[in-house]
Amino acid sequence: MKALLKSLSLLSCFFMTAALALAPVSGHAAKTRLAFSGGPEGGTFQYFSNGISTRLSKNLPNIEISNMASAGSVENMRRINSGEADFGITYAGDLYLGRNGLLPKDTKKYENALAMSYLYGAPGHLVVLANSGITKVEDLAGKKVGVGGAGSGAAASAQRFFAAVGLWDKMQPQFIGYTEAVSAMGDNLLDAVWVFAGFPQSSVIQAAASNKIRILDTYEAGVKSGFTKEYPFYTKVVIPANTYTGVDYPVTTFQDSALWITGKHVKTDIIYDSIKNVFSPDGLEYLLKVSKAAREMSVENGIQGIATPLHPGAEKLWQEKGLSIADEQKAPK
Repeated sequence: MKALLKSLSLLSCFFMTAALALAPVSGHAAKTRLAFSGGPEGGTFQYFSNGISTRLSKNLPNIEISNMASAGSVENMRRINSGEADFGITYAGDLYLGRNGLLPKDTKKYENALAMSYLYGAPGHLVVLANSGITKVEDLAGKKVGVGGAGSGAAASAQRFFAAVGLWDKMQPQFIGYTEAVSAMGDNLLDAVWVFAGFPQSSVIQAAASNKIRILDTYEAGVKSGFTKEYPFYTKVVIPANTYTGVDYPVTTFQDSALWITGKHVKTDIIYDSIKNVFSPDGLEYLLKVSKAAREMSVENGIQGIATPLHPGAEKLWQEKGLSIADEQKAPK
């Protein structure tokens, strides 16, 4: 009998040891798999989505993130809203309009898409030749202005801005890309060029290298016209003096913001841990190597430019970091 009990005890120990040995394997199999919808290959959205996916998959033991190419901002929001993707990048303007059913030719409300953090900004540059006599936005009445390619984000922002200040129907918008527009302005075929992109921007650098230029203040005209109230996702930004050759003064303008977003279906702890990791000193240093646009990322700037609700996990993290959550940013109950 004693021999039988001893055998059973040894057998029990064997199975317990085997179970413990297999536990890490089971834990590995239980990893949460997520999808990050980025942007076109070679674009800034895709650099960020790939970089964040790689870092979080390596540093958070319980999740694994696959990176997905996409057409960009609006497609990312739609994928997030449907649950096809778990993370994405979109412009604050598209998220605001999408959640409120105000996208062009699309009245659906994408209310499952929630903000996580600010990534970087795309400021408006309104460029003229220094000898043009144009010194303020109002001077563009009757002028030819290159506003970006048809259907581009630049053209959409230009139409919103110039319509708000009462100029869209008074000037002559030219739907051409930045490089072509800058060349045309240098040949006196255009009076101004609208560029909506992070600084320093290559086409504006080209314009400043070829001619003496002036960059107009757009923010004051936007405030006076009510533009910034109508489109609260646009925020004030200053392009520092000497960013471009010959522009030895700071330029106050407005910008849209590229945001890291998620779906309300994603667990709170995953969102909390993900933001905490990316916005750690090591995480920010890593992303700066991925893209220079990450120079704007910081805890202090974590929720700037966001005019829509945060995910509960994001709200918890940013409150712990000491940031004030505006009413429009508060997570849905």
